[in-house]
Amino acid sequence: MLCVAVLAAVNVFSQSQHLSFKGVPIDGTLKSYTQKMVEKGFVYKGTQDGVTILSGDFAGYKNCMVAVSTLKGNDLVNMIAVLFTPYDTWSAVNNEYENLKDMLTEKYGTPDMKEEVFTSYVGESDDLKMLNIKSGEYKWFTTFSTPNGDIELSIVNAEYTRARVMLRYFDKQNSEKVRQAAIDDL
Repeated sequence: MLCVAVLAAVNVFSQSQHLSFKGVPIDGTLKSYTQKMVEKGFVYKGTQDGVTILSGDFAGYKNCMVAVSTLKGNDLVNMIAVLFTPYDTWSAVNNEYENLKDMLTEKYGTPDMKEEVFTSYVGESDDLKMLNIKSGEYKWFTTFSTPNGDIELSIVNAEYTRARVMLRYFDKQNSEKVRQAAIDDL
């Protein structure tokens, strides 16, 4: 009986946990979470339409942009995105992606999903790979699922002919709260 009670308590405790970013649980209002990130050393850049932009160093990389986001119609933080430095070459952006993927794999284990493919022929050409990114003819992401949410690493188009790595943290508990409110509206 005691074993069942302990297992139930552990289950409830694990369900009430939030995914963390920089050691801070992804929870609370946009204003309160932004303040916590400023206390962690990020510089506030502005807020618009439920998204706060910050800048700072992350995971050994300098001058990253961080977006703290809420779901529409609800002032509850549920997603953090980190945008790394844009690059002009495929080899540079892919090296950063692979380095971050290795670190995430070390921390979270084997990825739950991975797709790394160009949808049109590129051969070994760095330039053709970058053109495929610009035209959207690729899928390049790795997803790690945790009990508290998902972490997605991807390569995304940046301005002009550049590409960058993006890392997104999705808190499971807060995303589900907003989803359930939407379902209740139906």
